[in-house]
Amino acid sequence: MATWFLIVIYLAFISLGLPDSLLGSAWPVMRPDLGAPLESAGMLAMIVAAGTILSSLASGRLIAKLGTGQITLISCFMTAAALLGFSFAPSILWLALLAIPLGLGAGAVDSALNHYVATHYEAHHMSWLHCFWGVGATGGPLLMSYFIKEHGSWRAGYTAVAVVQFSLVVILLVTLPMWKKVSAIRSAKPAREQAGDPAGPAPASSASLSSAEEQPAKRPLLLPGVKMTLMAFLFYCGVETTVGLWGASYLVGSRGVAAETAAWWISLYYGGITLGRLITGFITLKVSNRVLILVGQFISAAGALLLMLPLPDVTVLAGFVLIGLGFAPVYPGLIHETPIRFGRANSVKLIGYQMAVAYTGTTFLPPLFGLLASWAGIGLFPIVTLLLVVFMLLSSEQVNRALKRAHG
Repeated sequence: MATWFLIVIYLAFISLGLPDSLLGSAWPVMRPDLGAPLESAGMLAMIVAAGTILSSLASGRLIAKLGTGQITLISCFMTAAALLGFSFAPSILWLALLAIPLGLGAGAVDSALNHYVATHYEAHHMSWLHCFWGVGATGGPLLMSYFIKEHGSWRAGYTAVAVVQFSLVVILLVTLPMWKKVSAIRSAKPAREQAGDPAGPAPASSASLSSAEEQPAKRPLLLPGVKMTLMAFLFYCGVETTVGLWGASYLVGSRGVAAETAAWWISLYYGGITLGRLITGFITLKVSNRVLILVGQFISAAGALLLMLPLPDVTVLAGFVLIGLGFAPVYPGLIHETPIRFGRANSVKLIGYQMAVAYTGTTFLPPLFGLLASWAGIGLFPIVTLLLVVFMLLSSEQVNRALKRAHG
């Protein structure tokens, strides 16, 4: 039952990824239809991300009160209703209002499912969980591209995704009793078996860890490397969202690519993230997270460089795919490294800080680029992307240096 139930969880994470990439892929068509300024997409993304931050911070209390199953069901219903509202919105003001439940629903289900999988399933399932987010994020622009091309309507694209979301709501409603049953089954297993390492240590979430084994730091933010880790999360989520939100606008406005083609190309960017995380789930058995994170950052930097070169459009497409492939191991890898770098007793609180800072990057960096693009032109997109990747790389490497100095 627990294994088959993973399908439901993965479907829920697909639904989490679907809306994340819709706005950026549809914006070149939405903007003139609504008579909205270019930077309005950044404002909408900021509202969604702000709602995500708020619901993530409240997710612990909500999970304790309602349970993961009900939180996931309610959150998916909220996102489905908001997406359906998007398809009928007559103005940018309505989109801004609908962005509030969209963000609140996304943040709650994200935190709830991450917590559930980390507690009840093996560690490698976390990488694959985020892989299925990529499936949704890839499918969103593909659906939007189809409806823009075949029906000339971004509204039909939002309607189609809303129908998919409502279908998942029905599945979650039917399987609602399974959440507690699976939780009981998985909790009964030995901690080491859940970690996927019968001979290894128990996971950080295991109740078998006693306070005698390790005491949490009174001020975990002062631990060596923590602040730079938070900066790495800030820049990672900021640049990932910036590329997804503004990539299509760059292709249309600076490279002269058709809107439906641009939406399809952005889906390949998310496809790179998806494929990369699927592969990373296997590679982590042989290669350390630190190596994968570093290699991924160099790959994404190479992709950003390709966007800057005056080469044929196929090179630009390759650049977007490389950026996605490079991003794939960064976020899961940084999360997995947290208990190793800073201790299990500190990891629960620090992962919460990391998610909050990550969403802060999602909230502020894309709209800031929107303001910059409206002033200096969308052609700055490749330069800004490369700079953010470099800042992420420097922050990540500073963590390794700080830990090396602290531990000799």
